[in-house]
Amino acid sequence: MSYFRILSTLLFITALIPLQSYANSTTESQLVEFVETFVKNNIDLPVEGKIEINVAAIDPRITISPCLTKLKANMPENHHARSVNVKVYCKDNTPWQLYIPVRISQKIPVVVTNNILAKGSVVDASNTQLEYINVHNIRGESINNIKMVSGGRLKRRLSKGAVVSPRNICLVCKGETVTIIAKSNDFMVKTIGIALSDGSKGEQVRVKNNKSGRKINARVEAVNKVVINL
Repeated sequence: MSYFRILSTLLFITALIPLQSYANSTTESQLVEFVETFVKNNIDLPVEGKIEINVAAIDPRITISPCLTKLKANMPENHHARSVNVKVYCKDNTPWQLYIPVRISQKIPVVVTNNILAKGSVVDASNTQLEYINVHNIRGESINNIKMVSGGRLKRRLSKGAVVSPRNICLVCKGETVTIIAKSNDFMVKTIGIALSDGSKGEQVRVKNNKSGRKINARVEAVNKVVINL
């Protein structure tokens, strides 16, 4: 028996309501709206993201008496669950309660490919797009702004619709020419070198100074650009 079918049966069994019909009974749409509003007001939104709430249908055999006091609700403290049971209850002279299943989908903006991209492809706005993805379907790090990696190269092939992550892009790629910036609070010097390893933004890579031949470690700052803090 499915999850929603079991809980629908639970709704019927646990509803503390009179068996007779009420002309002014609380409607399903009113309860759904109440639950949606309650969940939205009591769940943490993902950063720059959005949520989708799907309230389960209420068993049509259940007749709910009007609540003469303000409806109340609560749900488990784990607001990040994919499914929660919201308890809706009335505390007037004829009290009743319902457990209503709700599915919660939290989505965040993520950069994905809009076509199949081969290893070594340069990533930019022409071959990627921003899409809202369920957080439970994302593995590892993701990127929410193409500008962060635009101009970088793919370290492996990606299929259409694949999530672009820092781990599969090198802003500095082995064998490519890079600008080496050595700086302190007082001065800055630029020179040209060759990358001896791949690196994403913020990572340390090995580079060779073309002028001196010296091999050093530097931090990736942007596409083909590394920094050494003196």
